[in-house]
Amino acid sequence: MTKSETLFRRAQEIIPGGVNSPVRAFRSVGGTPPFIARGEGSHIFDADGREYIDYVCSWGPLLLGHRHPEILAALERALAIGTSFGAPTEQEVALAEAICRAVPSIEMVRLVNSGTEATMSAIRLARGFTGRDLIVKFEGCYHGHVDSLLVKAGSGVATLCIPETQGVPKAFCDTTLALPYNSVEAVEQAFRARGNEIAAVIVEPVAGNMGCVPPRAGYLEALREITARHGALLIFDEVMTGFRVAFGGAQERFGIRPDLTTLGKIIGGGLPVGAYGGRREIMSRIAPAGPIYQAGTLSGNPLAVAAGLAMLRHLEAHPEVYQQLETRAAELCAAAPPGVTVNRVGSMFTFFFTDGPVTDYESAKRSDTARFGRFFRAMLERGVYLAPSQFEAAFVSAAHTEEDVRKTTAAAKEAFRV
Repeated sequence: MTKSETLFRRAQEIIPGGVNSPVRAFRSVGGTPPFIARGEGSHIFDADGREYIDYVCSWGPLLLGHRHPEILAALERALAIGTSFGAPTEQEVALAEAICRAVPSIEMVRLVNSGTEATMSAIRLARGFTGRDLIVKFEGCYHGHVDSLLVKAGSGVATLCIPETQGVPKAFCDTTLALPYNSVEAVEQAFRARGNEIAAVIVEPVAGNMGCVPPRAGYLEALREITARHGALLIFDEVMTGFRVAFGGAQERFGIRPDLTTLGKIIGGGLPVGAYGGRREIMSRIAPAGPIYQAGTLSGNPLAVAAGLAMLRHLEAHPEVYQQLETRAAELCAAAPPGVTVNRVGSMFTFFFTDGPVTDYESAKRSDTARFGRFFRAMLERGVYLAPSQFEAAFVSAAHTEEDVRKTTAAAKEAFRV
């Protein structure tokens, strides 16, 4: 028995399913998840000493790879001062300034501890600002495990084939309208029927939680126009795309200014963090400046702030990173054979095991998940670590080398035939 197998048995005795986030359990692809011992650059090493080229990158935030020296140095400086104060620090102001400088629509920002907390807080703010209750989301888009946003969510819910999660009151679900992604007409119909009740539309501008699904031409522009026309807010969930598909996120890449934006992943440089921000008149309604309450003891944690600030400063100083990411990701995607659909935006991509286009949750679900499982296991055997789900995106980091891409492409050409 391998060390990973032993650890997984131990874990299942005391942790539900043996994991602290469901998709890590490998249930949809079979086998035992490798327990990771360490990471270095673009590679990870498991408890049994096996080495993998890593395209999960901690589900996106490790844009510079594992253990980047500038991030490690920033963490060492922070550790020398303290790990948590529950009080304001200069560094959190600097991180907030860096976010506002980078993301086009953000005039004010509040730091929180996770992407889920960011979306939960943004939804509350939208309801408080508009005085309305309904939220529009899109099928297959995952916005964290917020009760009312788990309606037709993607990500782990899709991976585990859970149609609806128990424990969410029907009354919470009734506050959410779930519409097909990429359908402008569905949004128009919803607003014609209930426009004066809708507080906000929340959307992944590039879906990443049903696999990578780009917006159709004109889709984001239509969401911007419809929400503005009806007095609703447009929320971009850029927890995955922020600083990943462009320095200013998907809103910079596509030229759209949402009212509110949620962030996570990269702004922590690999540590747990989140943020939400937007127009000053909206953000000024948050306590203590306004009447809409939100708080968090560890918000602005010195370690997460230090790591995130080091990450953003590096990206700001090295814009060439994004062209490198585009090039490497495009080379990887070129390995897909006929009968496999590839979606890519920047350094996010997914191999869908279907021969038709994937533009929404329904078309993503037509993928052959059994074939994906065989492909995943074949890649793992060849030293390439991908997300253990057909419905998740893969990520390229700046640490991935031409040699990594060459080895991955060679492995993929073999694995696609399995």
